[in-house]
Amino acid sequence: MKTKWVAAAALLVFLAALGFYGYQRWSSARGGDRNALLAQMPGDASAVIYIDFQESRNAPFFSALYKWAPKPQADAEYGQFLKATGFDYERDLDRIAIATQKHGRESDLFAVAEGRFDRRKIAAYAARFGTIAKQNGYDIYSVPMNDVSRRMTFVFLRDNRIALTDDPNFSLLLAAPAANADAAEWRTRFARLAGSPIFAVLRQDAAAGSALASEAPGGLRSPQLATLLDSLEWITVAAVPQDNGLRIVADGESRSDRIIKQLTDALAGIVQLAEIGLNDAKTRNQLNPRAREAYLELLKSADVSKVDRGTTQSVRLVFDLTPKFLEAAEKTSPATPEAPSQAKPPARKTPRSSK
Repeated sequence: MKTKWVAAAALLVFLAALGFYGYQRWSSARGGDRNALLAQMPGDASAVIYIDFQESRNAPFFSALYKWAPKPQADAEYGQFLKATGFDYERDLDRIAIATQKHGRESDLFAVAEGRFDRRKIAAYAARFGTIAKQNGYDIYSVPMNDVSRRMTFVFLRDNRIALTDDPNFSLLLAAPAANADAAEWRTRFARLAGSPIFAVLRQDAAAGSALASEAPGGLRSPQLATLLDSLEWITVAAVPQDNGLRIVADGESRSDRIIKQLTDALAGIVQLAEIGLNDAKTRNQLNPRAREAYLELLKSADVSKVDRGTTQSVRLVFDLTPKFLEAAEKTSPATPEAPSQAKPPARKTPRSSK
């Protein structure tokens, strides 16, 4: 039983992490700005991440998150860029839309960002370390990345908007927004997420289930769950600030009612098993009481439901992250024993995959 709830907790953490991924790696925004960025995303993308930094900076939850979240150590190259251009993404980036495109085993990145850019300084930096080409009246800048075999190419669409890609074929930088069936499918999902300052949209070829299975420790892998996730046609994950907390809404969409029913039952079972596990006497003794309370609060807020969209069905998982969860994540971990007198926690068996 304990093995299953550990796997369940790992899945919930994965869904939360997916909501944070775009925020940590790279907001009241006008709808026109948001739509303009999203309209530039390629129709053949595998995934799109959108972050409105202006709105999220003003949200209490993210302010608290910033205070303790590990900050990646800036390398010398970024430090040089910061000094030469004066641009700091934590301060000067307003919003960004990022798309990934698969080409066989390779993936390329395409992004459109808005912020406060010193165009003259950035252009001078790019000219110093890279190359400049002219196309359709635009200056196309190309600079080497840390991996010298790849380059980042970008163009100023206007003074406060940049398009960039690591695809050697940079024609996408100046391409007009697509008006085809693929683009319409993306617009439908973007419209559903209109109230979310941070979200990710993945479609089937993004292979979310396989990615989860490959990243999870061996004992926490569930081939059955990975297969169900890979069978979904679309997955969306949105993070919506609420008062001092954050609501995570994950939605998986398919034309198969059977897949949706199986996934709905599986997720509901995972939530139930996780709650049972946290109430286990052994867990009570090993887990910090404040951390346990925070995790139980998250699980009690979780809701799994089916959504009928007409031609498709969806399974939706909703849960809330509160300041208690942030505090627990900052100060404790599930493996920390409650009694400080123990030299080390008792040995734990390697968990097996939940079925």
